[in-house]
Amino acid sequence: MESPATPHKSALRKTPLNALHRRVGAKMVNFDGWEMPVEYPSSGGLIAEHKAVRSGVGVFDVSHMGDIRIHSGARPGGALAAVQHISMNDASKLAIGQAHYSAMLYPEGTFVDDVIVHRLGEDDYLLVINAGTREKDIQWVRENTRNFDCVVEDLSDAYTQLAIQGPRGIDVMKKLTDAHLEGLKNYWFTHGTVCGLKNTLIARTGYTGEDGFEIYVPSDAATSEKVWNQVMEAGREFAVVPCGLGCRNTLRLESKMALYGHEISDKINVWEAGLDRYCNMEKGEFVGRTALEKAKAAGLRRTLVGIEMMDRGIARDKYCCCDEAGKAIGVVTSGSPSPTLGKNIALAYVPPAYSAVGTVLRVEIRGQKCKAQVVPTPFYKRAKKAAVQQVS
Repeated sequence: MESPATPHKSALRKTPLNALHRRVGAKMVNFDGWEMPVEYPSSGGLIAEHKAVRSGVGVFDVSHMGDIRIHSGARPGGALAAVQHISMNDASKLAIGQAHYSAMLYPEGTFVDDVIVHRLGEDDYLLVINAGTREKDIQWVRENTRNFDCVVEDLSDAYTQLAIQGPRGIDVMKKLTDAHLEGLKNYWFTHGTVCGLKNTLIARTGYTGEDGFEIYVPSDAATSEKVWNQVMEAGREFAVVPCGLGCRNTLRLESKMALYGHEISDKINVWEAGLDRYCNMEKGEFVGRTALEKAKAAGLRRTLVGIEMMDRGIARDKYCCCDEAGKAIGVVTSGSPSPTLGKNIALAYVPPAYSAVGTVLRVEIRGQKCKAQVVPTPFYKRAKKAAVQQVS
């Protein structure tokens, strides 16, 4: 869901945990106008953080993400109608306490942003949006819900959001909360006391491809630091590490999770991005639906694939993809070495004729056309545990 880091600049927005990150020696960067930790050298840096999340547990400050609450106006029903209008998934199927992945689309069928929609109550929804698109998203939501009987609240600065990610995340959380977590399925959430804070939202979601939780606590610096420190202390026996946005990017890439401005944007539609499983065309009208119908009838001109480098070299963002004859046919959207697989991997848009697994491509790297092949995605998928029963 997020956007890449760029070199540090002044006059950046800061999360309530900024001073703490600096005290522990985090490497700070400009991340879409926010000063954020990209890695923590004292913990071993990006690769160590990545491996900790895959095998144990890591903690991320994701307080830069935005939060929009949409709830009933004069009468119940207006919030659901508004959410259905502005998002492509079917929110009417959500139970109270359930969340799903969705997206807000322009009339052209391209992406305003991808979002996680949480159903808080009978006619009450929380949309978690990206940091780099926060102001644009909020304005777009207000404009496109104007004709619905609902109330739109920007709660983006109300919460410090921590992501406790990895297979030992549940063990850490059990030490910090009275909430029953064993029966909480992926993409469900609950409320409970966390670190002594009552009625804290605890969601079993994340952006790493691992099991994990995201908690929402009051955004004052004192409370935020207290909770962060308690989470780190609770995780000490599980070798917890603080994690920056560098490994967040490699984790989500291995799991083929979309990144705004890369795999999705205002120039890319749902079918091209391969996100049609989250788009419910049968639910009725929503912004972008008509354009998507036309695009589907016209057929794909490009599609998102996973590639693995066969020659030496890393396929970086915006590098050109070529056919075996050297003709430009597509572009890399995200690329990096994979700490889990020990290979150089990437996502790229290419014509459908070049999308079959095993197809050999060339990626232009510093003037050299390096050999790569299309491989199955996601590159990494965690082993499934035995299903748990949802507790109401």
